[in-house]
Amino acid sequence: MIVSDHGMTENGNHGGSTYEETDTLALFIGLRNHVFDYASVINQIDIAPTLALLFGVPIPKNNVGVLIREAFDSLKEDKHLRALELNSWQLLRLLQAQLSGLPCRNFPCDAFYDHQSSGSTDCNHETEDMLCCLYMEATTLYTSWKSKRGFEWKPVKLLALGLATMFVSTVILSSLMFCRLREIYHGGKQQSLNLNDSMNGWSLDETFILSVILILVSSMTSSSMVEEEHYIWYFLISTFYLLLLRKTAQSLCAVRFQSSFFTQNGQSREGYFRMCFVFLLLTSGRVLRGWHQGGVNWTSLPDISKWLEQAGSQHVKSLQLISAFLVISIGLFALFSIESKGKCFQMVRLSFLISGLLVLLHITKYQDYTFSSTNYGATLLVQIIYAILGVATIGTVVALPWVIPFSTSKICPTDNTISPLFLSIHEKFPLVELRDSLYVIGWAYVLCWCLLQLLLQQPINTTPILLLLLQILAGTLYFARSGTHHKEWVEIAAFYYLGMAGHFALGNTNTLATIDVAGAFIGISSHSTLLSGILMFIITYASPMFILLSLVMYISMKNMAHLVIPEKAGPGDHLMMMLGFSCLVPLVINSILLTAYTVVLLLMQNHLFVWSVFSPKYLYVCATAVCTYIGVFIVAATGFYAYFVLVMRKQKPYSC
Repeated sequence: MIVSDHGMTENGNHGGSTYEETDTLALFIGLRNHVFDYASVINQIDIAPTLALLFGVPIPKNNVGVLIREAFDSLKEDKHLRALELNSWQLLRLLQAQLSGLPCRNFPCDAFYDHQSSGSTDCNHETEDMLCCLYMEATTLYTSWKSKRGFEWKPVKLLALGLATMFVSTVILSSLMFCRLREIYHGGKQQSLNLNDSMNGWSLDETFILSVILILVSSMTSSSMVEEEHYIWYFLISTFYLLLLRKTAQSLCAVRFQSSFFTQNGQSREGYFRMCFVFLLLTSGRVLRGWHQGGVNWTSLPDISKWLEQAGSQHVKSLQLISAFLVISIGLFALFSIESKGKCFQMVRLSFLISGLLVLLHITKYQDYTFSSTNYGATLLVQIIYAILGVATIGTVVALPWVIPFSTSKICPTDNTISPLFLSIHEKFPLVELRDSLYVIGWAYVLCWCLLQLLLQQPINTTPILLLLLQILAGTLYFARSGTHHKEWVEIAAFYYLGMAGHFALGNTNTLATIDVAGAFIGISSHSTLLSGILMFIITYASPMFILLSLVMYISMKNMAHLVIPEKAGPGDHLMMMLGFSCLVPLVINSILLTAYTVVLLLMQNHLFVWSVFSPKYLYVCATAVCTYIGVFIVAATGFYAYFVLVMRKQKPYSC
């Protein structure tokens, strides 16, 4: 809509009240099949309700304008009538404020019907009564019209169907998880290795993991809690780390009093290693917590990122280079430490080495401390990195199960607790090779995701990526060395919570204003809504997807000697044993939170902050659900593919 604020006389005057000075232009663009002239019928006060109703926002509180009918002719009947209803209600409310005795709420409109006329209604009495009669009659007719066409109930039915579908999916996923828990921990005689028999009954960490869900659901009903949700995640994940420290200290004390000297020496060493991992988790988590001051109320407070930016761009650049170098070094060290010298492994190492060097070149040459360059050279370099990473990662996933050798040697460094029963089953099913394949593929996923984040994230977020990688490695090694001190579903849930805490540590909030749009155009030579949307999703959900991809590596390193494996177990049993909790736990947690927040949003639909707080949060919840399903699909597809390829090779030897 294009309007002018005033006209002008022949002499150039424009401040008076003549027709030439008050006659203005009103041009509507985009109304289909409608051409009309408003030169003498539009009042300025009519502009506000027309624009407000076209944009779907409330009419200004004290506006007495009447909407321009022709501007709504292109809308459907129900939308058009709804706009008229809202405009009428606005004017009636102002009349009631001026005329306190206006009896429109319980007005007997039938008293003014002219029953002598042929079905028509006359409101020919006093002005106040006539206004009430006309309004009530229009409301009655509109309500009757809606009831005949079902407009009143259609949205309710759709909402009820959607909510019922969410609830049913949550129940199904929860039932599958409880069945899996019963089969593993209560389905037979366990081979428990824990001195305190912590696998039976409820422990403090299990109770805490479940209470986290209740805390999150209850906090969703508060707009302030939604705005400052990052504090909840920081507090919960730090508390869980302290529980790990407490449990590790208790296990060390138990070893000293219950074990012989030689056994005590080995188990104490493992306990001290686990305690070091917990301290690393606590330290890195505290730094991540102070890196960005998110939320709404305390964004002005100082944080680490603000201090670095105030110190100067050179400090940010130096820290970015050091962090990027450490991230790449950790990933390459893990790949080069694999003992196998096959051509496939050499190609994987070489591909990621080249990608890492190119990423460092891009950071050094093209990235400023605030944004990345968009010239042709930078774009071409990023596109080359995308191509190499894609080929290297997909090639590793597809080719590795076909070429990994069948041998008794193990690639996974922590795979030293496989039970004799596990090895006997390996005679028929390649479980050791599966774990070795998943270990290499898991590192390929982790390193590929880290390199992508080093390219796309803001330079100030390079250090948080390093800290997230250290937390993932520390948590994985801790759980791999803890044996049966923790149930597997507790460990997976802890990883999920770690991913959500990292999501806010990277500067994300529940408002749309913190989405990093600049990074969504890195490496794109021409505008593409789809590609930019994908890159924006990768940047925003860097931490949750990072955690889900790292579960492939976690599966390969997890000790599963305590699990009950039936003698007649088939491929499905083995896959469920290795992949069950890694897929079910994130889906169950996400389904509970999505369903709960959907209910909260419906209850808060008339809340003052429904559009500014609750609705943006719901968009993030839905996007988190998409991220979770994508990550779980990648984990499940990787495990299924690697397992069936290895089984096929086991049954029919494949020479490579």
